[in-house]
Amino acid sequence: MAFASDIRRIEANIAAPFYAAYASLKVALARRAVYKRTVAELNTLNDRELSDLGLHRSMIKGLAREEAAKIH
Repeated sequence: MAFASDIRRIEANIAAPFYAAYASLKVALARRAVYKRTVAELNTLNDRELSDLGLHRSMIKGLAREEAAKIH
């Protein structure tokens, strides 16, 4: 029995990097989706609407990066 337990534990350790890579990929894809959606939504606003929000068109990509960085 102890031998079987050791094998399962080793298998779990072998698979751990793959699970970590998968989780990292999911987060990266979610961040990219938030970034793209934020840029697209802000680009639909005209300069007056952006100004009403206290934004300038040159700030859009930076704001999108900040929003995407909030995803964990």
